[in-house]
Amino acid sequence: MLKLISRYAGIGVINTAIHWTVFALILKLFESGQAIANFGAFCIAVTFSFFANARWTFSSAATPLRYLLYVSFMGGMAALVGWMADACTLSPVVTLILFSFISLGCGFIYSNYIVFREVK
Repeated sequence: MLKLISRYAGIGVINTAIHWTVFALILKLFESGQAIANFGAFCIAVTFSFFANARWTFSSAATPLRYLLYVSFMGGMAALVGWMADACTLSPVVTLILFSFISLGCGFIYSNYIVFREVK
């Protein structure tokens, strides 16, 4: 289990860099709210994360159904965190840090036990 968590976290570091960069670009270039910026950044970063984790963390097939499950759950979480950040007028940096930690923990549990669970 520790090996899986380490691999997931390693991919998460790269995913976080992608997410944060795109978040900042959307926020500044399009002058959008945090919910939109967070969700847009998520959409780009999640594709990398899904395929990288399917291959290197879970050694599982990257099927369309798994992709849909992963994107739906993680996207909902991204939108919810962004919406809550807007409602609480959180700093964008706080939003990014908060979402990074929430998505790491919840994302690993969901990926391991739902998305990439191997049927016995």
